[in-house]
Amino acid sequence: MTTMQELMDRLPQQGQVTWIGVRPATRQPVSVVTSVMAQRGSGLSGDRFKARRNDREVTLIQSEHIDSVASMMGTSEIQPETLRRNVVVKGLNLLALKGKRFAIGGAILQYTGLAHPCSRMEEALGPGGYNAMRGHGGITASIESSGTISVGDKVHAL
Repeated sequence: MTTMQELMDRLPQQGQVTWIGVRPATRQPVSVVTSVMAQRGSGLSGDRFKARRNDREVTLIQSEHIDSVASMMGTSEIQPETLRRNVVVKGLNLLALKGKRFAIGGAILQYTGLAHPCSRMEEALGPGGYNAMRGHGGITASIESSGTISVGDKVHAL
């Protein structure tokens, strides 16, 4: 019989990076990039969170959740930069990374928590945007080992 811990530790799926963005400053447009340097203790190159909180150096969201939020908001699609996350991943349940280290490209990250929506989602998505994002905001991570993250890179648990 398989234990709950064994089930939670089994994560053979790999995801793939489909989009990367950095937020240079509060209320400034997100800069969309094809690759970014992830520096341990400094965050993502060009991102405003690099000097603030190590437990939130990188934010990740599932592309499947972006589609869900778009559906709840009655629109066909939402551009990733609207949600102000750093990395969009498809094909992997990011919540399954809880308590785990994981690799993206040349970088090693550590799951640190959930990326909860902020009140700006009402501005960005319209009335109900905050509630549409609840439970779909993605995760936060710290950088354990520096490396480059690029669109197309695989994402997998270590």
